[in-house]
Amino acid sequence: MMTEQQTSTNLSNTKLAMWVFLGSECLLFGGLISTYLLYKTRGNGRTLPAEVFDIPFTSVSSFVLLMSSLTMVLALSAVSQDNREAGRVWLLATALLGALFIGGQVYEFTAFVREGVGFTTSPASSAFFALTGFHGVHVSLGIIMLMSLFIISVKGNLTQRNAETVEVVGLYWHFVDIVWVFIFTVIYLIPVE
Repeated sequence: MMTEQQTSTNLSNTKLAMWVFLGSECLLFGGLISTYLLYKTRGNGRTLPAEVFDIPFTSVSSFVLLMSSLTMVLALSAVSQDNREAGRVWLLATALLGALFIGGQVYEFTAFVREGVGFTTSPASSAFFALTGFHGVHVSLGIIMLMSLFIISVKGNLTQRNAETVEVVGLYWHFVDIVWVFIFTVIYLIPVE
């Protein structure tokens, strides 16, 4: 028998809502990635973003973000086992790794502007900054969610009973990480022709 909070898919309403939201986010990022692919060579005589990439730096930054998925899994595991202290540690670690990634993105954007590649420099730079900037906003929102869970945990209100909340935030966080794998591959690893 289905409980009041479950759907016919045997998922809770909260999880189903997150999956639907993530599906819509796939459309958003699909559109942004497509736009970048269409405009990546349109520099209008100006420096293209690809000409100023620091791939080793961005690779390290990407690794940091991907490691945050591991800490997110550890946070969910700890909360599911009602290990509140470990849950707090892993939630904080995930947020800090996300913040480190955002710091790297800010550094990269600043370096690009110093090289003459700004948001309005060319269609290619506009597409680059829109795509990576939207991703950065999503990571920042994830950090806010993680810090909210951390605060809830410090107050003693994040227990095994509501581990699904951590799972739902984890779904969002993993999505943001997976999207970055696609963005990193499309932007940084596929050469501009």
